[in-house]
Amino acid sequence: MLFPSITFLFYFLPLFFLLYCVAPGITAKNIVLLFASLLFYAWGEPRFVLLLAGQIVMNYGAALLIGVAQGSRRKLATALGVAANLALLGLFKYADFTVGTLNAVVGTDTFALPGLALPLGISFFTFHSISYLIDVHRGGVAPNRSLLAVAVYIAMFPQLIAGPIIRYHTIAHRLDERRMSLGRISAGLRIFVIGLAQKVLIADEAARIAETVFDRLATPSLAEAWLGLGAYTIQIYFDFAGYSNMAIGLGIALGFSFPRNFRLPYTARSITEFWRRWHISLSQWLRDYLYIPLGGSRGAALETYRNLCLVFFACGLWHGANWTFVIWGAHHGVFLIIERAGFARVLAGAPVVLARLYALAAVMTGWVWFRARDVDHALSFFASLAGFNGLSTIGVATHLVLHPATIAAMLLGAVLATVEIDIGHAVRRALGRAALPAYVLGDTAAITLFFALSVLSIAAGSYSPFLYFRF
Repeated sequence: MLFPSITFLFYFLPLFFLLYCVAPGITAKNIVLLFASLLFYAWGEPRFVLLLAGQIVMNYGAALLIGVAQGSRRKLATALGVAANLALLGLFKYADFTVGTLNAVVGTDTFALPGLALPLGISFFTFHSISYLIDVHRGGVAPNRSLLAVAVYIAMFPQLIAGPIIRYHTIAHRLDERRMSLGRISAGLRIFVIGLAQKVLIADEAARIAETVFDRLATPSLAEAWLGLGAYTIQIYFDFAGYSNMAIGLGIALGFSFPRNFRLPYTARSITEFWRRWHISLSQWLRDYLYIPLGGSRGAALETYRNLCLVFFACGLWHGANWTFVIWGAHHGVFLIIERAGFARVLAGAPVVLARLYALAAVMTGWVWFRARDVDHALSFFASLAGFNGLSTIGVATHLVLHPATIAAMLLGAVLATVEIDIGHAVRRALGRAALPAYVLGDTAAITLFFALSVLSIAAGSYSPFLYFRF
């Protein structure tokens, strides 16, 4: 089930909220939330509900075992629990990639591809499970003896299939005690609508250009290639930020507090800063559970560079079972190493515009690897970006998707992604406190308009899954 769908917006969500609000006590609310989450997941992936349930039970038992074990047995129990989660992820997500790579190395199709379907959201709920086990191992939280609470943490539908990645210790207390209010519900639903508009009105419109250039043109010209790359740069940001904001808004309305996942990443002045602003929940997860345990930056420079390489190899591979994702991770890892080796000081002294252009160029060229079907496609697209396939020609296929609404969405997306605008603060300051009721009324009208336009677009549009569903 998709958030931007008639089924979710007008049937699932209202009925769920009604049952959740009238449920007496936290246990009843958790039961309603878990049942709704399993239904939400089963709507699109009914065959994998048992896999999700099995992983919940496995991690519930593993955490209890870790909690009572001591010394080396505690480490062993944690290692086995983490390994079991990674094994499931590896089996479903990387089996074909591993076998295909092996066949390529030996030069024949000796080994048949397993052809296993990828369970929706497995990368996200696997990382949630690992977070739970490691947090219990470190002693920051006690193993939760309520299977219901553990199931809600792992399977909660707002963040189940595309994040953000919620580390267990940041939400543990909310599983047993949380508060709902009209103010929280109102604020949460406003954030949800903003995320819906980001996805439907900006990302989906930009996707028309990106899909045409990347998927339908064999050799786009320089102008088409840069137009398509710009469109994808806008699409992936508003697609994922839109989903994150919808999840965060729903979480607030339900009484949880999910962390912010994006902070205008395209305004970064370095790749180091970019990763403090982009997919923050993943960055922090990799930092806390991989980079720091490897030694972080505590050792010699070469050891730090090694740790960065390993982390971004894992980051690339986590995003997809394809060498293009591995190269994308290496792309970012190399820039981080260059900056840590001294280039960061150069950027700190450079004009802001130049530093931001450097970071944006590094990010955008990385998106080529991220979006390309394979390595050959990426190299061909880089040739187009360099002008080897013509300069300013705009073909018929590209012209057909350059609708006024699409162009407007691109321009609006470019501004909103690169300029920090606090409209509410500016309006309140200009009108004064006496005009606050009028501002609130205007804010409500704007949210209503966003919702109406989004629903009209959904009703008239086609199937448009979130980009991060593939991960």
